[in-house]
Parts: sequence; structure tokens; C-alpha cells
Amino acid sequence: MDAFFASVELLRHPQLKGLPVVIGGGKRAADDALSQAYGGSDRIPIEAFARLADYVGRGVITTATYAARQFGVGSAMGMMKAARLCPQAIVLPVDFEEVRRYSRMFKETIVEIAPLMEDRGVDEVYIDFTDVPGGQREGGRSLARLIQRSIFDRTGLTCSIGVAPNKLIAKMASEFNKPNGISTVHEGDLQSLIWPLACRKINGIGPRSDEKLHKLGIRTIGELAACEPAWLIGHFGKATGAWMHQAAWGRDERPVVTHSEPVSMSRETTFERDLHAKHDRAQLGAIFTRLCERVAADLQGKGYRGRTIGIKLRYADFRSITRDQTLETATNDAQAIRQAAGLLLKRVPLEQRLRLLGVRVGSLVKSD
Repeated sequence: MDAFFASVELLRHPQLKGLPVVIGGGKRAADDALSQAYGGSDRIPIEAFARLADYVGRGVITTATYAARQFGVGSAMGMMKAARLCPQAIVLPVDFEEVRRYSRMFKETIVEIAPLMEDRGVDEVYIDFTDVPGGQREGGRSLARLIQRSIFDRTGLTCSIGVAPNKLIAKMASEFNKPNGISTVHEGDLQSLIWPLACRKINGIGPRSDEKLHKLGIRTIGELAACEPAWLIGHFGKATGAWMHQAAWGRDERPVVTHSEPVSMSRETTFERDLHAKHDRAQLGAIFTRLCERVAADLQGKGYRGRTIGIKLRYADFRSITRDQTLETATNDAQAIRQAAGLLLKRVPLEQRLRLLGVRVGSLVKSD
């Protein structure tokens, strides 16, 4: 989906189309007050919206409109940093309930056309066209156009589709022609379309691996493909090195998986200001309890229990640590999770101020 969180908000605020808009942070009372004052979200004058220049806090951008991206603003960027790049951008909060509603709508639309769909999160899916009637017509472009048109008719939102022989290349192709584009990559297009791209474009090569590749003089996928597998294994380990070589040659045998069980569920929050375990004990305790309650609600809502309880802390200097323990029996009870997580807190140094706190439940099993 194209700039999904932002696009959902623009349906509610059509007057902001074409303007730099960033989505970040939770829903604020001021936003509801604006809508009530002007008799509807679509009637709020542009000058009344909050601006990024006035933002103060630790929030990060969930997504940004394409007009904002032209200024270098992007997902996961701190909003204070983004304010220096695009101070005139309008700030809107994330409405998770509305986003999830539109996510269900676009996925329901897809499976009515192409039932083999792998859910990859709130705004992305893989689809197997192989046995769909007309799926091979025009190299898949005909069916891709039908899906785009059907999603737009139902939701008013656009999406970009990459059509390729496998998931690895299709993922890259989906980024070629945004927004509202369709890109096809055939097996014979590997050298011309894929090899000139930066290694970072391969889904699975993160910032650290990319930095290491740069230090080794490898910047493009083509340069990666020219490396001997044994050399890559020597630098990145057996599994990762072998996978990098396969990925650079566009090889990916993973099927489209229509259902998979979650490995864990977690909740975390970044504080508006650094908190100290002693001086802000009551506030931290309340936040910690709320995180445990939210994880428990997620587990109960999706029908899971878990045996492994974990915590995550990030200090003011950005160092992160995790701790976990495995219980005798699986649970989805908030009090039990809170008790186990609280014991884990006693195993970590708490002299420094904290900027993030998280709770995780793993080793999941289906509830009876």
C-alpha cells in the first residue's frame, strides 16, 4: 500500500492532499477538538493543523506523504530531526483502529480475486498468481491492474505491485514505480534491473550488513553477485553468506504462506523524556503495568498463551539490553506477566535514565 498510514488519514482530511504530512504519535485531545470545532475533519482549514516545527518530544514518524519524502523525511525518523528537514509539514496522529479497518478491507478485496495471499503486516502482502484465471496474462500485469482497481474502488487507496518469479524479486519490484505503479521483472531482467541496485534493496540485508559490505568494497547487488560464495561465507558466516549469494542471483524458493503462527507478541514505548527508576518510580511502574496488560490483551484477543517472558530497556545513551525467563506453564494473564517481568527488572542495572521500556511474551501456544 502506498504511504498507507498517511493515505488513510488523507481520506479523512482530503484538503491535505499534495501537502507534506507526517504521521506519528498517538491520538491527541487537540486533534479531536479541532474536528469538533469545525464540524468535521474535512472542514478544518489547513492553517489550523499542527506543524512539525512546533513538535517537541521523542516520537518517530510512522510514515510520510510523498510530498514530505521529497525533503528527506521518512519512516522511523525521529520527529525532531524531521522538523529540521521539513518544518512546514503537518503532523497527524496514528489512528490504529482506522488503519486496521482499511487493512482488513484491502486484504479481503485481494483474496476475493487471488485466494493465495500471505499477510506480511498491516500494509503489505504476497500473492501467488500461478493458478488464478488470467494470472499469466500480460506477464501478470492484467491481474495486477484488476487488484489495484478493485482496492481503489473499495477503499479509495492506491497500491504498488511488483510481479516477479519469486517473493524476493517481487518485493524489490514493488518499490520501482511508486505510487500506484506496476512493475514486472522476468528472469532475464536480473542483470539490467536488479544488479545495478544497492545491496540494501535486498529484503534481509540490514544497515549493519550493508555497512560491512561497503567496507569490503561491495555496493551494488551486481558486485555482490560477483563474489565467490566461499568468500561471503568467510566474512558473514555459513548461513548468511550462502543466502547473500543466492539473493544476489535472484534465487528464492520460498512459497507464499497463507497462514503462520506468531513467534511472540510484544509491546514497548519510548518516553517523552528520560525516566529514572528511583526518581520516576511511580510513573515507570504504571507504564510497565500498562505494557503487561496490553500484551496480555493481545494474547487473549488472538487466542495464545506464552511461556517466555522478556523485557527490553534502552538507556539514555541508546544502549539496549534484554532479559527473559521461561515459566513452567504458559500464560496470558496480565498479573502473571507483570510479576515475571518485574523479577526480570531486578536483574538489570537501573542507575541510568531510561528512554524505552518493552515487554515480550514468547514460546507461544494456542489457548484451549
